[in-house]
Amino acid sequence: MLITVLVIIIVVSGFLVLFLSQSGKDKRKSWIQFFARGKDAGFSFKEIELLRRLAVKSALDDPSTLFWSQNQLDMCIRNMVRSVRLAGGADQATQDFLSKLYDYRKKIEMEKPRIKNGIADTRQVEEGQSLRILVNGQGVFQSRVIKNTGQYLIVARPSNPKLPTSFSWNGLKLSVYFWREDDAGYVFDTEVQDEVFSRGTASLKISHGNLSRTQKRRSVRIKTHKVAFLYILDSDEPSDTIEMDPGLKCFVEDLSDSGCAVLIGGKAAVGLHIKVQFILNNVPICISGTVRSLEYREDDDRSLLHVESDPMSIETRNHILGEVFGMLPEEDDELPFRILDEEAENNGTDASAAAENAVQ
Repeated sequence: MLITVLVIIIVVSGFLVLFLSQSGKDKRKSWIQFFARGKDAGFSFKEIELLRRLAVKSALDDPSTLFWSQNQLDMCIRNMVRSVRLAGGADQATQDFLSKLYDYRKKIEMEKPRIKNGIADTRQVEEGQSLRILVNGQGVFQSRVIKNTGQYLIVARPSNPKLPTSFSWNGLKLSVYFWREDDAGYVFDTEVQDEVFSRGTASLKISHGNLSRTQKRRSVRIKTHKVAFLYILDSDEPSDTIEMDPGLKCFVEDLSDSGCAVLIGGKAAVGLHIKVQFILNNVPICISGTVRSLEYREDDDRSLLHVESDPMSIETRNHILGEVFGMLPEEDDELPFRILDEEAENNGTDASAAAENAVQ
């Protein structure tokens, strides 16, 4: 009986030693694969070691999944952001590492299969689409699509309050530019077939043309509606200084690390150098940049400005990407300026006079 028990103990011990040995080998092999994947992803040995610690802290079943799984990577970044907040901030090395993680996170996001919402033909341009029309020797004019048929487009007679429009449009060659919301910019060349009235509006009948996409998505954007202040900058004025005095009231309608869309009251002008200031999770954020395009809404006299950002500080960029990717905690954002009250929410903004002065 004793011999039988000893045999059983020896056999079980042998299996246990074999299992632990194999488990250790598998674990070592798993971490070797982790470091290999990290190297392929462009991280340094030191950065991979930091990622390994994050993976362990986040209790990932398979740490290597953070290099291709958006959810697993988000879990690790969120833990890191939480640690930074608890520590009261981050030094430069930590900000640099966090920036690299956000770049990799953006790469995963941009490479995800997504529904294509672009268009390939001018026959797909929607009625009501705002247009900018360039006429050689005359200037740039504003218009919109009145009607789109399989044979031609009918657009409102182009206008520009600063330029004469009394010339004949018939037979003119035009370059037409427009921006599709949540998509990109487009351009096509066309020719005026006739001047007509359509739906009670003086219009032009123009031919369809070959459509080219001029501005492809290069950032991950998030929809928002944040009360903000807008400042028009002089060329020699510091662009990254937080202003304590209120500027023109506006709303930030979308946000990314490459710019934002800003809703203002009245009209503005393409090419303006501006600064937009708002609060993001209790942190004042300042984005300076250039208005690259705009959409004027005649029905409510408002303009949506598409702003391309100047180079941002790494801290500002990381904070914005934290919001874009949902890494920041939910908090109430309140601008520390008394003027931002119900009036700003109800009445919107009025930047037209300042914009006019800036471009004159």
